[in-house]
Amino acid sequence: MTGPTPEGVVGSSAALVGALIPGRLRKRADFVRAAKGARVTARAFALQARKREAEDLDGARVGFTVTKKTGNSVVRNRIRRRLREVVRLGGSLPLRPDHDYVLIARRDALSMDFRVLALEFERALQKISDPKRAVAGSRPARPT
Repeated sequence: MTGPTPEGVVGSSAALVGALIPGRLRKRADFVRAAKGARVTARAFALQARKREAEDLDGARVGFTVTKKTGNSVVRNRIRRRLREVVRLGGSLPLRPDHDYVLIARRDALSMDFRVLALEFERALQKISDPKRAVAGSRPARPT
């Protein structure tokens, strides 16, 4: 049984939580587009970010990539859960609403202290959001 709702609260708590948690990238095309954007590396992961097109402004979206090189399915799922939790708990972090982010996990994400992992994520976001860096979505061309 649910009790009366507090005065001044509009909508459900699920709507409030949904506003704090970024959306998820699920389609391969979105991951490929993000791969062409800016990139920052950390010990536990690499972070890619790319600005979305003007018609796609639903808020920040985050995708997770954990390759088979990191371990079996149990290890990969544990790493993915840890990274999802870092993003979920980092509600006050500077995720731009018009960007897609991809976290490419490394094996160190499994054994690293969770607080250190969260700090690395925060630093990576600050680096990738830094206006002094090249515009997100542009990466220097590879020599051929």
